[in-house]
Order: sequence, then C-alpha cells, then structure tokens
Amino acid sequence: MTIIADFIKDESGASAAEYALILAIVGSGLALAATTLGNSIGAALGKAGNQIEAVNYTPAS
Repeated sequence: MTIIADFIKDESGASAAEYALILAIVGSGLALAATTLGNSIGAALGKAGNQIEAVNYTPAS
C-alpha cells in the first residue's frame, strides 16, 4: 500500500506530461473548431453562389 501512496505523492516529471496533455486537448479543440467553421463558411458561400446564379440566369433562346 505504501508503494501506491508514494507513487501518488511523487510529483517529479508530472509537469511536462500535464503540459503535453493540455496542449493536445487545446489543439484538438482548435482543429475541430477550424474544421467546423470552414465547413460552415463553404456551405454559406455555396448557397450565395447558387442564389447569384439563379438571379443572373438567362435561358438560351
């Protein structure tokens, strides 16, 4: 039981691992947000382009 207690109390080297974990979580969140935002912008531009084409459409006679 003292081995587990000693392991829990030992804080050496923990800061680098904690920083790496925080960086991975924040980086994943930013990547997800950028992807979602990019898809939303792409969809909005597609809809705008379709509307512009619909207004400027002149059928061939």
